[in-house]
Amino acid sequence: MEIGRYLKLLVALLLIATVVPAAAIELSGSVRDAVTGDPLVNVEVCTLDSRVFSDQEGNFQLQTDAEQLIVRVPGYRSLKVSTAVPLRLTLEPFVPKALYLSFWGADSRRKRQQLRDLLAMTQMNALVIDIKSSRGHIAYRSKIPLAGRIGAQRVRPLKDLPEFLTELKAQGIYTIARIVVFKDDLLAKNRPEFAVQTEDGEIWEDREKLSWSDPFNPQVQEYNLAVAEEAAQLGFDEVQFDYIRFPANSDLRFSQESNDESRVAAINSFLGKAKERLASYPVFTSANIFGYICWKHRDGKIGQRLVDLGDRVDYLSPMLYPSGFPNGIPAYSDPVSHPYEVIAHSLQRARQLSGLAAIRFRPWLQSFRDYAFDRRRFTAVEVHAQINASDASGSHGWMLWNAASRFSLASLQQELPPGELKLADTAPTAEEPTMLTRTGSVDPASVN
Repeated sequence: MEIGRYLKLLVALLLIATVVPAAAIELSGSVRDAVTGDPLVNVEVCTLDSRVFSDQEGNFQLQTDAEQLIVRVPGYRSLKVSTAVPLRLTLEPFVPKALYLSFWGADSRRKRQQLRDLLAMTQMNALVIDIKSSRGHIAYRSKIPLAGRIGAQRVRPLKDLPEFLTELKAQGIYTIARIVVFKDDLLAKNRPEFAVQTEDGEIWEDREKLSWSDPFNPQVQEYNLAVAEEAAQLGFDEVQFDYIRFPANSDLRFSQESNDESRVAAINSFLGKAKERLASYPVFTSANIFGYICWKHRDGKIGQRLVDLGDRVDYLSPMLYPSGFPNGIPAYSDPVSHPYEVIAHSLQRARQLSGLAAIRFRPWLQSFRDYAFDRRRFTAVEVHAQINASDASGSHGWMLWNAASRFSLASLQQELPPGELKLADTAPTAEEPTMLTRTGSVDPASVN
């Protein structure tokens, strides 16, 4: 009888243990630079239900019952650590220098191997991988029901994505998941109520004959947030949002009135939700922005207002292709002849307008033929001029764009004399260049 009572008591205690959450405990720790040993300030330390930041001495305290902490700050690799170990943490400084693997390039094992070889042979240490394309295809096996219903899973070039990521990480490569957000032809055409429309109520198409989803629509936002969370679960180091904007066209119809404030609010809302949703994963977030946004106080009619964006992502990635400045910048009317100056002045202007540190910016640089001026090829000379400008500006690395993922060894390996940053000679004025594009200009995303 005594044994029976003890067994019942044991069962009761086990049941209580399964339904009563563990009591939160007070944790304290410190975070330092793994190389210098210096304390790191404003490091984000978070769990599913709490978030704190390190102080001037690199120390932090929080109450949690979680078994793991996520630790991150721009300029370093993130860290996932057990709360059971002594919390004297160190973070590894890291500056990404990235190549780009396109959606269709991912379907070619030869292309993948070419890029891995370049990563191994050169200074490059990061890879941007398309996981959701502008047509709306999702490159991997997704569990999102809506993706299956709209046909976003019919083409999956990255069926082996988990294995591919494992191989890249074994090579020490920093992996960035590129998600094309609101330019989504499949979603717009299969769910017309989610589409950007013409004034006549028809589904609108851009110059590529692709349709866009409505950035105001909560279900559109949720769909893309779900893709971002899957990317984090897959183990990417960073989730990068592209086409995180409204179409640069007037006379379009949305689910609510489109004006400066409403557009900015919609983009800010999405990025804020993404930051919260991904907080418990060891992943950074970034957003690609128009190059001209670096020069503007307002949203350029696309919902990207520089002063608002920094609070909602870890990194801002302006697309600083000289060909993407068809109207020039102050003091430089022919940007393709001055790639160094375009990058340097644009990053300087972005820091001035946003108040953000240089390390919060990681620009896209041009590694493709000019399409707006004289059709010149961007050789190793032009590519290195841009790289030198980005490095001299103190940005957090850089990424090379070529829509077909074609990169030359010379551009990545050739050593050229570093340029000197002489911004005082031709300092940018307060003038804002217009974002109007030349007749016949094209989307850099489609240019090789």
